[in-house]
Amino acid sequence: MMKTCFATAVLVFVAATAAKADVIYPNPGTENPTTYTFTATSNGSLLAYFYGSGASFSESLGLLVNGQDRGIALGNHSSAYGEMYNFGNISVGDTLVFYDNVSTTGYTYYSDIKMNSDGVNHVYSTSFAGSGKIPAGTYVGFEDLSLHETGWTDNNYTDEQFVFTITAVPEPSTWAMMILGFTGIGFLTYRRRKLAMATA
Repeated sequence: MMKTCFATAVLVFVAATAAKADVIYPNPGTENPTTYTFTATSNGSLLAYFYGSGASFSESLGLLVNGQDRGIALGNHSSAYGEMYNFGNISVGDTLVFYDNVSTTGYTYYSDIKMNSDGVNHVYSTSFAGSGKIPAGTYVGFEDLSLHETGWTDNNYTDEQFVFTITAVPEPSTWAMMILGFTGIGFLTYRRRKLAMATA
């Protein structure tokens, strides 16, 4: 039985060292021994950016927040690199479970290994430094095959790939200050125009 290591992915904008070419699972053909727990460490909107897919099957990304389904998006055959989907607001401490909805086979695989009916780890994750249309964040790649369910697997973890980030939502006091600032700028612009017209 494979020994399982545990890692916790934190959702903060930290300095990442991974480049675009480095995010791919480094040991294709073998099951990823590291499992992941994704927990929100800040408040804001969870944004997912489509990275790519090496799958012939049709599949989409989904998200559970504290067990509540936020739906699916970013189909692997219909999304372009860098296409973004907003899964909505999350709060500090929320448990995030991503899932790969494979419509071709009818199977769904989760980032939480305990939720997978085959008991297999179907994700690989690492930090992402940002590249092109995708900002720095956390990369996740899904494997859509299982020896237990489909009879074969390549364990390449490239079938539904995305990067997620959390974008902070301004506090009400911040919005109030911004509105006051815009009002002040508008008033100054109005006064300058009026003075310019009076002196012309």
